Amino acid sequence: MRFQALRQEVAHPRTSVQLCLLGIVGGTLAALIIILFRLCVEWIRESGVATLTSWLVHDWLVLLLMPLISVAIILFIAFLTGFKHYRLGIPFVIHRVKYFYGNIPFRTTINQFFGGMLALAGGFVVGREGPSVHMGASSSGLLGQWLRLPYNSVRILAGCGIAAGISASFNTPFAAVIFVMEVVLREYKIHIFVPIMLAAACGSVLARSVFGEVNELSFLSFTAFSQWMYLYLVVLGILLGMLATLFNRQLMRVMTWFRPVSMVWRLILAACITGTVGALLPEALGANFIDVELLFDSDPGTLLLVSVLVFKVILAVFAIGLGIPGGIIGPVMVIGMLAGAVLLLPLSYFIDVPEFTNSFALLGIAGMLTAVLHAPLAALSAVMELSYSPQIILPAMLVIVPAYVTSTQFFKNRSIFILQLDYQNLPYAISSIREALEKTGVLAAMNTDYKLFNDAPEKALTDHLEKEPTKIVVQQSKFEIDVQYKLVQYNVSLEHDATALSYYQMEGLSAQSTLHEVYEHLKKSRSGAVYIYDQDYNDIIGVITWNILQSFLQKANY
Repeated sequence: MRFQALRQEVAHPRTSVQLCLLGIVGGTLAALIIILFRLCVEWIRESGVATLTSWLVHDWLVLLLMPLISVAIILFIAFLTGFKHYRLGIPFVIHRVKYFYGNIPFRTTINQFFGGMLALAGGFVVGREGPSVHMGASSSGLLGQWLRLPYNSVRILAGCGIAAGISASFNTPFAAVIFVMEVVLREYKIHIFVPIMLAAACGSVLARSVFGEVNELSFLSFTAFSQWMYLYLVVLGILLGMLATLFNRQLMRVMTWFRPVSMVWRLILAACITGTVGALLPEALGANFIDVELLFDSDPGTLLLVSVLVFKVILAVFAIGLGIPGGIIGPVMVIGMLAGAVLLLPLSYFIDVPEFTNSFALLGIAGMLTAVLHAPLAALSAVMELSYSPQIILPAMLVIVPAYVTSTQFFKNRSIFILQLDYQNLPYAISSIREALEKTGVLAAMNTDYKLFNDAPEKALTDHLEKEPTKIVVQQSKFEIDVQYKLVQYNVSLEHDATALSYYQMEGLSAQSTLHEVYEHLKKSRSGAVYIYDQDYNDIIGVITWNILQSFLQKANY
């Protein structure tokens, strides 16, 4: 009973101090796990490469073997956990948030932590935001489950963990909030927005205390340019929309082609492709922003820049498509940076290309993120936050809009997350009634002012209803191994042989449930009631009738 008042409050769909504090705690837990994850990745990169270099003579041999060694360890961990299929990352989290209130199986989180860590250290073109989102949602969701909070608040906590995870990963709290609201939850409610914003702030503060104030993309400073170039930005957006469509379709094609192949051989093939390309073109490995910075600083030629872009796309498609555990946003951002720099080259006759390379790299991120993820607000907020420059807003809009329209309307491209969910047969769309009812926990709606009778005769029930006709009456019947509850009401039917009272069998629902579960139980009969229990299935703590539920369905909202 220690947390009963807390559960009662967060069952309501409203902003509260309790929910904000939970968001801070959940965000802190998520951020600490992501910080540990990032530190482990850096340690493995440094120690692993140093060890292999000391054993092997040639650098190309190190680059060839790193992905193979990483995959061998990933498969060993998967064998230990009995994992046969990788359902990890952002698409899986979206499914769990929509259909299971953000409850993430713990075993998948273990695989995501070690698998993502080894994939990033092994040079695969995958991002760390996939593991960050997965582990962030899992850690915050586990907090809600441990406290036995209502499922509507557990879902909000999962969103807090996702925001904190992204913020701790990229040091972009504002973009993290927009990403959660636009891509994962797909709704904007103040009582959800506030705790998620606090969690993102916690993630950023903790990440800055460990990794410093400057984020990894601080080298991308935006340089304002003449207004005559705005027309070319529209062309840039169209070309990025086409590239994003190509990327999405090739990724799904690879996933479809290799679907019959077992996970073991798919991961080995991905390692062989990555290792071979890495040995020939080391710049194509990984999705690290610092590698792009070094590439830009080296004043690369057109052939090298185009080659790195092409092979980044190829390696990302095969790594993600073949099931390497990792995210897609990191590779998309790197591809966007390279694509923006490449598409700047046609203007070399009119402007000084090196001066505007960083600006077009930022605009490339905006266009690619928009067209691949279908998240224009998240893309705009990301480039604003990464550049620390409000001057980028208008140019970014001129890229984002044509990129999105070209991708969706002319090429019928869909969000890569939706494509992956459909491919894995994971449902993600819910009805408007379910969406509305899942925002309220049963603790906020149940009636505790009821009269409980224990195997009472019909006359006693009738006498009580005559005195208090509006009060809820429940009949308890005890059996050897079970206890049953029935709602007792006046029989208002006009049948000639009708009895005075009607009895409705009541099913029990956990106190963590939402009104959606109540609706699922009562929607066929459109009558009756359910009883709510806390820990013991036979211990009733409240009642929700169809009339109570109907009042919530008809309540006006603003």
